[in-house]
Amino acid sequence: MPEPHRIGVDLGGTKIEGVVLDPSGREVVRRRMPTEQERGYAHIVGRVAALVAELRPLAPGHAQVGIGTPGSLSARDGTLKNSNTVCLNGRSVQQDLQQAIGLPVRIENDANCFALAEARHGAGRGHAMVFGVILGTGVGGGIVHDGVLWSGPQHIAGEWGHTLLDPAGPACYCGRRGCTETYLSGPALERAHRDAGGDPVDAIEIGRRAVAGDACAAAVVDAYLERFGRALANVVDVLDPSVVVLGGGLSNLDVLYDRGRDAVARHVFNDELRTPIVRHRLGDSAGVIGAALLASG
Repeated sequence: MPEPHRIGVDLGGTKIEGVVLDPSGREVVRRRMPTEQERGYAHIVGRVAALVAELRPLAPGHAQVGIGTPGSLSARDGTLKNSNTVCLNGRSVQQDLQQAIGLPVRIENDANCFALAEARHGAGRGHAMVFGVILGTGVGGGIVHDGVLWSGPQHIAGEWGHTLLDPAGPACYCGRRGCTETYLSGPALERAHRDAGGDPVDAIEIGRRAVAGDACAAAVVDAYLERFGRALANVVDVLDPSVVVLGGGLSNLDVLYDRGRDAVARHVFNDELRTPIVRHRLGDSAGVIGAALLASG
């Protein structure tokens, strides 16, 4: 019997993307539609089901659908938690999607999907322990060991964005203060630049200005890199990963791969840092590819 194709869906706040992978991992087809979250929970479930229905004829042998979404499933009751598509929170998303689609569904956090895709087909390929990092609107991570995703019994493995940097730091949406996300996300970098007297520009522009010698941007980026070094060194101390793969919008800051790596090396519990810190290879495709890899067939 031939190997099955896989179906994956990346359920985001603004778009829903679906893909079919053949048995070798090659992309067969991709479809995209707007999420339209303002129309509510039932509408989103229907949109995902309609997209999967389009893909199923192109995926011979499939028996399951993998879905990535911000947030994760509660180990207590199976509902979704911590999603920025807020109408999904507290809802039985997995059960409702299974009923609408007519197939078993596996749901994982979108950072986990990123890590899985990069570990198997991207910048982490060939490495035993991959820590995949998302630096964007939020800060997240995922752990893949020998090609297998580890999400943990509470579905929070890799959530370094909610490790503590400063208990007196900025308030986080999670209800705590001083989380790594409140310092290292794109909005956090932009806010720090404004607070330092800079004009309201995006994070990549702040990085560009810092390299060009703008004093305000340079000081803000210096502080950002120091916190990046401290936060990621904590992860390296615990996991000792074979590679760290950076994704998300801020992964386009070139300074993370030289001065950022130097900052990690200064704080890691060792006399050197052997772990490569590298840029993603799959780009925006990683989330939906990782979702497809969740599916057993």
